[in-house]
Amino acid sequence: MRVHVWGINYAPELTGIGPHNAALCEHLARAGHEVKMFTSFAYYPAWKKAKTDRAQIYRTDFIAGVDVHRCWHFVPRRLSTRKRIAHELSFVLTSLVRVLFAPRPDAMMIVSPPLLLGAAAWFACALKRIPFVFHVQDLQPDAALGLGMIRRGFFTRLLYGFEAFAYGKAARVAAISTGMIEVLAGKGVARAKLVLFPNGVRFPAAETRRRTNRFRLRHGFSADDFLAVYSGNFGVKQGLRILVEAARLSTNARVKMVLCGEGGQREELAALAARDGLGNVIILPLQPEADYHDLLAEADVCLIPQEAGSGGAFFPSKLLPALAFAKPVLAVADADSQLAREIRSGGFGQNVAPGHAAALAHALDELSHQPEMLAGFSVAARKHAEQWEQGKVLGDFERTLREVVAKSVNQ
Repeated sequence: MRVHVWGINYAPELTGIGPHNAALCEHLARAGHEVKMFTSFAYYPAWKKAKTDRAQIYRTDFIAGVDVHRCWHFVPRRLSTRKRIAHELSFVLTSLVRVLFAPRPDAMMIVSPPLLLGAAAWFACALKRIPFVFHVQDLQPDAALGLGMIRRGFFTRLLYGFEAFAYGKAARVAAISTGMIEVLAGKGVARAKLVLFPNGVRFPAAETRRRTNRFRLRHGFSADDFLAVYSGNFGVKQGLRILVEAARLSTNARVKMVLCGEGGQREELAALAARDGLGNVIILPLQPEADYHDLLAEADVCLIPQEAGSGGAFFPSKLLPALAFAKPVLAVADADSQLAREIRSGGFGQNVAPGHAAALAHALDELSHQPEMLAGFSVAARKHAEQWEQGKVLGDFERTLREVVAKSVNQ
């Protein structure tokens, strides 16, 4: 097949949607398909382009068998709703030009957000007379409303209109979790059109998962420290402030909060920790892959917080490597969220309600004194992760793309 993938995030971005887009494209290329990726210049999660990328409008890279067509887009220094719209719209417009002048593929894969790519994809695919799959990584309007970032009114009606339009025009609508599938069905998307395409994870080798204490020695932690680790984006949706508040309330000197990442809330979190003189909060940059693996191997528990109202179907991709490394999970999420449901069904950790920093501090203290419970969570985590093994997930979706292309050819 000749497949074009169109989305704003790609390698070398280490977190978020980018690694999953890269995994899909590289899988298709290894399987012998001709793959082109239309994306932006890397910026996430630091929300900053490399100096060498800032003045470029277009560039083509060749990465692991994939032609990666990069397109200029606006990256704001500080995020706001309006700047986020300008950020996404700029990418949609510049990438649309490049997509229109690219050779005709057999099918196109659209990764949302940005939500507006749905309308652009319909226009491009109608001209080229090809089908497209609309892959939903995040339900943007629902999340923005739930977090209070936008209010109901004309603008939200417009967003939901774009959303419904994209779902209606797509040959298939893919989603990353069963909860999201149910939400999409509730929005009127036909069940026959819906496809479960979860983010996958590669299982590390046994020696990679083995604790070496390299990370602890590198950053001055003792072998007895209880490391509660968060790694990823420092954004509004993640609700990271509760981690600093829990650290302030903690009376257990063994518990150390290790927060690794970049994002709009990083400076605020660092200021809060410094203001209260919290030596038990250590904020580090996003770690390179080898160091990240050391971090996971030596973590006692992985923290996955979500802001209240961030969306019941939101499925944080950072959960997958934690489970693949057989790590217990301590989440902060709404009780009806997909994350909380996964923890209950998989039995690999605990969940604390958002806004209850004291309960989070208490949970960390309790876990630090219960190695048997942690060991049980570890076994359950590894078992629960098997359903998301990357090779199987990507192989299943490749068959979906083949079906879409075959149906288009026969029409």
